[in-house]
Amino acid sequence: MGKILKNGRVVLMLGGRFAGRKAVVLRQFDEGSSDRPYGHALVAGIDKYPRKVTKRMGKKKVTSRIRIRPFLKVASYSHLLPTRCTVDIDFEKSVINKETVKEPEKKKKAITLIKKEFQNRYKTGKNKWFFTKLRF
Repeated sequence: MGKILKNGRVVLMLGGRFAGRKAVVLRQFDEGSSDRPYGHALVAGIDKYPRKVTKRMGKKKVTSRIRIRPFLKVASYSHLLPTRCTVDIDFEKSVINKETVKEPEKKKKAITLIKKEFQNRYKTGKNKWFFTKLRF
């Protein structure tokens, strides 16, 4: 049987603070590691989704409503639900890795990079399903 959780796979977060949010797998660790002896993945997702925009809204209001708040997290496979969708966003591997999650300054820099990539992708209109709030 092949791997399901690969880079770029869209997953739903099942547990914790970001439960019900969509995320993208950046790197997977099937065998685990010394600090986490279970299968886990580094994921980047959307904490606050962009809001609806209409033609009547001004430029200033539109820019504030399309803002996205992302998150970066290392999550266990048991807290991830894989979907059939994929997102082909290339993040810099040197900037975003497991060590950046541990250090606050590096994490903040990584989150700003993720935010920029997500907002560019949203503005171009690609992967619309990923940027819509999950209703349940």
